[in-house]
Amino acid sequence: MNTGTSETLGPKNVLVIQYSQSGQLTRLTEQIAAPLRADPRIRVQVLTLVPQKPFPFPWPFFTFLDAFPESAHLVPPALVPLPLTGDEDFDLIVLPYQVWFLAPSQPVTAFLKHPLAKQVLRGKPVVTVIACRNMWLMAHDKLKGLLADAGARLIDNVVLTDPGPTMATFFTTPRWVLTGNKAGFWGMPAAGLNEAQIKGSRRFGLALRDALAANREKGTQPLLAGLGAVQVEPRLYISERAGSRSFHVWGKLLMAAGRPGAWQRKPLLLLYVIFLIVMIITVVPTSLALQALLRPFMGGWLTKIKAQFEQPSGSSTERSHTYED
Repeated sequence: MNTGTSETLGPKNVLVIQYSQSGQLTRLTEQIAAPLRADPRIRVQVLTLVPQKPFPFPWPFFTFLDAFPESAHLVPPALVPLPLTGDEDFDLIVLPYQVWFLAPSQPVTAFLKHPLAKQVLRGKPVVTVIACRNMWLMAHDKLKGLLADAGARLIDNVVLTDPGPTMATFFTTPRWVLTGNKAGFWGMPAAGLNEAQIKGSRRFGLALRDALAANREKGTQPLLAGLGAVQVEPRLYISERAGSRSFHVWGKLLMAAGRPGAWQRKPLLLLYVIFLIVMIITVVPTSLALQALLRPFMGGWLTKIKAQFEQPSGSSTERSHTYED
């Protein structure tokens, strides 16, 4: 295993921001943070985001659906007071997040819109880490906008997605979210990331450790290039765009009907469930089928989408062997 170099003059301060419902993202974050914590040259502060009104896990059905209007419109929930003053000076910020309804999770949105966070993030390099089913492109775009508003520099992006077949995850992920049971059933694999993905993410922490030792976080180049940080499936882009538009339109209608939890939302939510099921059954397969037929004409466009969303860290793996056990 690579042991890194020692070129820096003083201790580096790293902020790791954390919010997880099922615990999967916490385990992933711990794998990345462990090499940083183990290095005496690095000080790690973990900030756990706590909404004033906690989001449940597993989710009750209507509570889950009722979260989508505010998620899609980036309306932040109230957080308990942050243990920050705004005067902290971090060398690097690691921001793992879940995807809720093709947007960053509400607690992460709340943090990024918090006045204290803007003071802490301004001018700082940020490494984002996404763990989700498979659709994250629209959420990433929205998060990049929030980071830009806060004056932060997105220097790397890591994405880990459910390795199960796309159609299987349409069943396994909702079952996990609504019941807490992620085990496989009916011949389908377990929901979520597998152990190899979670343990393998340690390579990102090792690479960040070495980059901090060499002061590379001060530059403009990604720190995690060559580690297979992100693989983009560009064929999902059209489906995500359609889904994001529907979340936006229906979300505006639902917010007009009442606040989260209002009974007036329930009839509209039932209508939306029907609409969503029809869209999943029709729009997603149709989009993929049309793209398969038109691939000879769309190849250049899909390649452009892939390259765009694989930035800044990229999908190449030429450095991965450096951090293998």
